Amino acid sequence: MILVLFLTEKIYSKNQSLLDRDSIMEQTISYKPIGIIRTSFNKSEGMPIQPRFSKEKGKAIIPIEYLKATQGLKEFSHIIMLYHFHKAKKPKLQMRPFLSTNEIGLFAFRAPNRPNPIGISVVQLLEINVKNNVIEIIFLGADMLDQTPLLDIKPYITDFDSYPEAKNGWYEKRDIEKTVADNRFSKQ
Repeated sequence: MILVLFLTEKIYSKNQSLLDRDSIMEQTISYKPIGIIRTSFNKSEGMPIQPRFSKEKGKAIIPIEYLKATQGLKEFSHIIMLYHFHKAKKPKLQMRPFLSTNEIGLFAFRAPNRPNPIGISVVQLLEINVKNNVIEIIFLGADMLDQTPLLDIKPYITDFDSYPEAKNGWYEKRDIEKTVADNRFSKQ
């Protein structure tokens, strides 16, 4: 499976507009998944909406060719998993997130229905095993559907990834305390 994404980077120059659609915005970028994520979730309804609300284990299965890439990873307690929302619906520019009764702009919340359906989850790393000529990365905090294509893994580093002073926009005033999904964002 090859994923196709569109470049959305702003480049500033004297001879180019901020968003030169002919040369920049229409470039195609393709990624090949590095593995697959296995979880107990076959549908989004009832699934945790974020890893922090999940008590479910998951497993990333990665080809043995990436074994050297995992060197040093088990020294971290948490990892960042980037993946493709393979069951996402077509995006809408405004939607109602799970934790609000108000519609807001797509870029102000974490719905899977996005122009480039890329997911990100910070999960607790439990173990890394090699079995049957594949790497198995076992983690706690599964909030993705079974057989989700895995794009990348990065270590979670508190000095880089934690901002205690960060503002949380509408989330700070949320009117719902829900921690599981319904089916509004997935085609099933």
